[in-house]
Amino acid sequence: MILVSACLAGFAVRYDGSDARNKLAQWLVERGQAISACPEILGGFSIPRPSAEIARGEDSRAFRRVVESTGKDVTEPYEIGAKRVLNMVKRNNITVAFLKDKSPSCGVDTIYDGSFTGVKIKGMGVTARLLVSSGVKVFPDTRLIPETVRPYIDEDLIPDLARFI
Repeated sequence: MILVSACLAGFAVRYDGSDARNKLAQWLVERGQAISACPEILGGFSIPRPSAEIARGEDSRAFRRVVESTGKDVTEPYEIGAKRVLNMVKRNNITVAFLKDKSPSCGVDTIYDGSFTGVKIKGMGVTARLLVSSGVKVFPDTRLIPETVRPYIDEDLIPDLARFI
């Protein structure tokens, strides 16, 4: 089973009430090959909500805080949402996840730097980091392509992946 960020499956759960629809993610969910989740919604956030970024720490190796554009520290609800996603992963024997990059929850390769100026840096979101540390193979949405998905879906669906090439 695969986990995909809910926004990739077409659900309007992003901070601004939009989605980040990916037709392959939607197809996977519709065919029972993936489960979608939004850690921010699971952490108790509403839609819409202030944007949030992971603020730079004194020590780049140390865990950084998640802060809204308003200045409010929202690290705790982000951690709660991440733990709830991990529980879903465990209950459903999920081994791989495709998450929305640049998100303070789901970023896999890239996150915003906490300055709210659009600057992106290498880094992982709270949920992505927890899933990786728990042994889940995590990919950014940029890798949500047939070649990457193929090993994780039912064999009888593999011929249908051609429509996404």
